[in-house]
Amino acid sequence: MMSGSVIENDEALWKTLANFDETIQSEKLCLDEEHFPGKAVQQVYHMPDIITVRVQTDSDSFQDIVVKIERPMYQKPFLGGFKNRITGVEFHNAGSQTIPKKRPDKGIQLFCRETQTVFEKNKPQQTKNTMSTQMTKVGLYVSNRTDKIIIPGKYLTAEEYHKRRLEAVIVLQTYFRRWYAIKIVKNLREERRLRLVWEAQEELRREKEKEEKLRREHERRLNPKTKEDFELLYHALELWRQEETERIDRTLTGAERKAAFCGLLEQETQLISSIGRHKLNADEENQQKAILHFLCKCAQPKRWKAYDGKITEMDTQYTLCARELLEIYRSISMNDIPKDERIDVLLTLKCTVKKHECKLTQEIVELIDREVDLMSREVKECNLEGLRKRICTLFLQYIKTPKFNPEVARVLKVPPDPLKLYRNVNFCHSCENHLPSTEFPFLANSRTAGRCHSCCKLDNEALRRESFLKYKLILKNLRKSEADYQDDAKIVFLVQHQDLQYMIENIWGCQSAISACSDLYDLVLVRWDKQHEWSPWNTILLTEDEADAHLKLSSLEKAYEAPFIHRINHKHIQAKNYFAQIPAMAPFLHRSDNQASPNEFLTTTPIPVGTKP
Repeated sequence: MMSGSVIENDEALWKTLANFDETIQSEKLCLDEEHFPGKAVQQVYHMPDIITVRVQTDSDSFQDIVVKIERPMYQKPFLGGFKNRITGVEFHNAGSQTIPKKRPDKGIQLFCRETQTVFEKNKPQQTKNTMSTQMTKVGLYVSNRTDKIIIPGKYLTAEEYHKRRLEAVIVLQTYFRRWYAIKIVKNLREERRLRLVWEAQEELRREKEKEEKLRREHERRLNPKTKEDFELLYHALELWRQEETERIDRTLTGAERKAAFCGLLEQETQLISSIGRHKLNADEENQQKAILHFLCKCAQPKRWKAYDGKITEMDTQYTLCARELLEIYRSISMNDIPKDERIDVLLTLKCTVKKHECKLTQEIVELIDREVDLMSREVKECNLEGLRKRICTLFLQYIKTPKFNPEVARVLKVPPDPLKLYRNVNFCHSCENHLPSTEFPFLANSRTAGRCHSCCKLDNEALRRESFLKYKLILKNLRKSEADYQDDAKIVFLVQHQDLQYMIENIWGCQSAISACSDLYDLVLVRWDKQHEWSPWNTILLTEDEADAHLKLSSLEKAYEAPFIHRINHKHIQAKNYFAQIPAMAPFLHRSDNQASPNEFLTTTPIPVGTKP
């Protein structure tokens, strides 16, 4: 409506030409391009803080009231509502706009944890108890038969009282100290008894270990099986020859002396021949053990460790085939078995090798047929040994062929590339053979390959006849103890037993640095300073008991005297001078920052070589 007249529905608002002082009343105003030629701009409405509201007070009177808008400082809570399912309009329950009334702050904390926590205390109380006494009076008699007469004694002053207390305390202390002294003496006596028992047990243990070592060494000399056993035999032979030579030189002269030397040479020759026969038998046994070990390694199942630590094993077709070949080889290698069983084993072998047609299998089949034919003719067992050895040798060659036994390919040491065979090959000037580098002993100070292991062994057996078993045992124990530290020790694995022999004999004098014990079976090399890895310039030669006590020390300066420490440092300088010739040892020499240079030690600690502790 405009000025009391109704505007038609199809009439545009801009056509009414309304003035600014006229009022337009509309229920719904649609501002679009149809009614206005321009585009309507929608502005965001912001309600002012103060508005004026006109209220009709009478039929013809109005009143303007100023209303202050209070904006809520909090979000109104949702009080529920409902939704019209037809129109989709949501209706919310109305909420009051009244600001909640705040409680006035009185300046006193009304709620706290202390007021809500109860602490209970138990305290005994002694209440008053009213008592009364009755005495004799006129008209009342109270008997005094149970009364006691108390006579005051001698008065004690404070000084006399404290003196009596002190005397009583002294008596108590005397008895207590006597009891405590008896207890200490008893404990000391028990500790002494236990110490003596322990020392007796340790002495007995040492004697048993020594006897066991002697027994093992005697057994190794009687039944030698390894290279170390034959080294002991040749070493004992050399000691015996030297003793006999000294005895002959000391007791005989002239023709008798020459005759005695001839007899000694003949005895030595017989002993060397006997040792050679033992060596041939031992080599044959060791070769058979090595073959069985090789075949068992091929027949082992696949193994891997699971996440829970359990070991899982799996057999493949190749491991089963290798195991079957192993059982056949064991059967044909057995001696003194019945004739029927031997024929069954040979037939099984024949069926196995017939699966592959080649020259090797044909030869094996021919030898099997020959042995069966000879056994049917009642030929003696001793005459069949050569034929049986040929069968075993050819069958072993069959097993070592990867075409017939695929599992053997991962065990053979032959490299797949033939060119690798020509690498790391050195020439031995003694036997004049070209051998791989693994066949040469490389000492710490060596610059060339020198002689191979076989030539060195032959030279030792013929001339020097030295035994390196003790030094190998010391090196083995040393590497084991260094591996237990788990600090990535490297020097101990570069040193060989020849270097260790030089250290023990020329630097440490084959004796303990503390007790001068000269039994190499009881001596061990340990770290001098356990905070650093083992090296020839950080070691000390001690017995096993002394080594255990040394490794428990926290401070070397407090445990040992200065002259002893200087003596050990001088030995370390000698070891440095020997190992400084090795290029591989140079980084380890420079890495020892806590030690001074050898020249400084030589100028500050001029201790003569060979001084004994």
